[in-house]
Amino acid sequence: MSPRNQNIRPVRKAENRWRIYPVGTMRVPVDIFASEALISVMDTETIHQLTTAASLPGVAGSVICMPDAHSGYGFPIGCVAGFCAGKEGIISAGGVGYDIGCGVRTLLTDIPAAEVYARRGEIADALFRAIPAGLKGSSHISLNADEIKQILHEGAAWAVRNGMGEKEDLWHTEENGCVAGADAAQVSTEARQRLTGQLGTLGSGNHYLEIQIVDSIHDTAAAAHFGLAENQIAISIHSGSRGTGHQIATDYIKAMQNALPDGHPAPDPSLAYAPLTSDLGRRYLAAMKAGRNCALANRQTIAHMVRKTFLRLFPSCRITQLYDVSHNTCNEEHHVIEGQSRRLFVHRKGATRALPSGHAALGPLFDATGQPVLVGGSMGTASWILCAARGAEASMYSANHGAGRLLSRAQARKRQQPRSLMDALKHAGISVRTHSPQLLAEEAPLAYKDVDHVTDTACATGIARKVARLRPLICIKG
Repeated sequence: MSPRNQNIRPVRKAENRWRIYPVGTMRVPVDIFASEALISVMDTETIHQLTTAASLPGVAGSVICMPDAHSGYGFPIGCVAGFCAGKEGIISAGGVGYDIGCGVRTLLTDIPAAEVYARRGEIADALFRAIPAGLKGSSHISLNADEIKQILHEGAAWAVRNGMGEKEDLWHTEENGCVAGADAAQVSTEARQRLTGQLGTLGSGNHYLEIQIVDSIHDTAAAAHFGLAENQIAISIHSGSRGTGHQIATDYIKAMQNALPDGHPAPDPSLAYAPLTSDLGRRYLAAMKAGRNCALANRQTIAHMVRKTFLRLFPSCRITQLYDVSHNTCNEEHHVIEGQSRRLFVHRKGATRALPSGHAALGPLFDATGQPVLVGGSMGTASWILCAARGAEASMYSANHGAGRLLSRAQARKRQQPRSLMDALKHAGISVRTHSPQLLAEEAPLAYKDVDHVTDTACATGIARKVARLRPLICIKG
């Protein structure tokens, strides 16, 4: 009996906590972190994808659903699931997604807000010229085959080694900027070639570069530790592994669909998988890590270009990095399941790892506060900086990564006129530069849930604490 054929609705367990108990082919329950309002707009496809993930072999504990969840390919966006290590465990390319390593990097500046306000148009134009964006945005950085291989192995560390950033950036980056175990040999020639002309580019869709102002502080101690203050100018970069990551996913989803073990069909073709101990499983894990390194190098390169642009405009400014964290990943981690510590391969699709103070995997830099969690807003709305809290254990040390879509891109285009959107953003004091006003409508605020409510919900469950709210001043889109 397939979960899709049943009228499944979550059962409330506590305030902002819901559960779907196993039925049909489900092996574990689904635990949902959401308010009643967010549950009411959760569509049936998201529910189906959650229950399908809970039907995969080797899944452990429960499948976790973040408050910003919405339907995607394979796992829904905002889904976390851990799979047993060893022969019973699996890995799914659809469970990580197409934009491998997509994430957010936030930089902090000492530029007076009044100067940025006064020069908004000039700054927007300079950044739009300096940072390639859009589907066809092409970088001036030329790469040979050896350099591409090095990027896939070294991540952001390659960019720093080649003069694009500072070593301190790596200390403020998840995995210190380099995911161990990557193997470029497991990445197809086509996927490697797609990095040519794409390093240091934003891409399209919901990717962006934003100049923001800290409009409120909610945890003064954590804010001070992070270097945050009210009216401070920050810079956030949301981008991923571009065509390389997409091609890795395409290659391995197809390979997994063609190589499913006899007698073990996937509950859905989009969640085809490979046993972790199989040659295909090991090859995808190494290629996925290479894709994550590609994304880290990409954001590092964009950050370097942003710094150069600001230093031309504000020669005495200082720009430091708060943190860089990815939200389409698979990590080998230890979690307590039914009272026992177990080694799991945790897939996060549109969810941010959130390690609290005292966690063994958290380095000394943020041990006093917990890991920074960067929550990107939708275009024209606020973003949040959170810190991981003790309650994140219940979510496999994960938090939401954004607001979450409410409308599909097609629905948004029907309901939002590009010209009126541009006028509304201008009226709100936000300078927007884009190569495609038509595609801009897909990312209109009406297409997304309320990021403040989503963040309030996540923090109310105890998985994170609010540190600061950021409001956009300038937005560069594809």
